[in-house]
Amino acid sequence: MGKVVFLYRSLAYRNAAADILRKARKLPRGADRSAALRYARALRDLAQTEAWLEGRIADEPRSISRLKVAASR
Repeated sequence: MGKVVFLYRSLAYRNAAADILRKARKLPRGADRSAALRYARALRDLAQTEAWLEGRIADEPRSISRLKVAASR
């Protein structure tokens, strides 16, 4: 159950960051655009922090495969 909650929350943060980033790119340069970009960046960082706190790193599958290759040598 915990994995499902983590996945849902992490994906929600990432999707919200992507939506805000798309909207920010459409805005003219200025304070509103900068604020939206900072907000999107903060949401992305929050998703990464959540992954770190849960002990799940985004690069986990790659690092495990590297360890298996290194162990087999």
